[in-house]
Amino acid sequence: MPETLTAKGRATRARIIEGAAELLREQGPAATLDDIRARTGTSKSQLFHYFPEGKDELLLAVARFEADRVLSDQQPQLSCLDSWENWQRWRDVVVERYELQGDTCPLGSLFLQVGRQRPGARAIVTELMRQWQHQLAEGMRALQAGGLASPALDVDRASAALIAGIQGGVSLMMSTGDSTHLRAAIDTGIDHLRTAGK
Repeated sequence: MPETLTAKGRATRARIIEGAAELLREQGPAATLDDIRARTGTSKSQLFHYFPEGKDELLLAVARFEADRVLSDQQPQLSCLDSWENWQRWRDVVVERYELQGDTCPLGSLFLQVGRQRPGARAIVTELMRQWQHQLAEGMRALQAGGLASPALDVDRASAALIAGIQGGVSLMMSTGDSTHLRAAIDTGIDHLRTAGK
């Protein structure tokens, strides 16, 4: 990103990213730079001003935006996991988010275009999973502090397993159109929090 963007420049860049994200969600890999320019009302020179490396740089910026949405779509529930009722609310939000998303994963589609092996792409996924696991682990610690979960619960391991279960459930849902596995993965993960160490 150009280092000396004005407030207006930052707003324009954000508008391009949001418009591109919306278009890519609708059209997937078929979307071109010309389509993005048309959707966002951006000239070619303006697009390359904000994304000098072209489409790959723009796609990475959109991937960051989509990764942030994964977590923001779970708020405020993700930040308030201090009771079993709140865990159930969070579970319902996650299931609903992925059911509404259907059989496409905007983030996955972007990484197919950009290439998962690129350092930038890997860093985005790594940071997303780190933040998500951290928030879940904090929720588990809140349960422990409130006497609702065993002090013996390994929150780092349990939060990692819960994320792995969610990702597996989402993959199966995208393949089958059925959220049964996603629901089972989250429910089993929460049941483990209730019973671990008892």
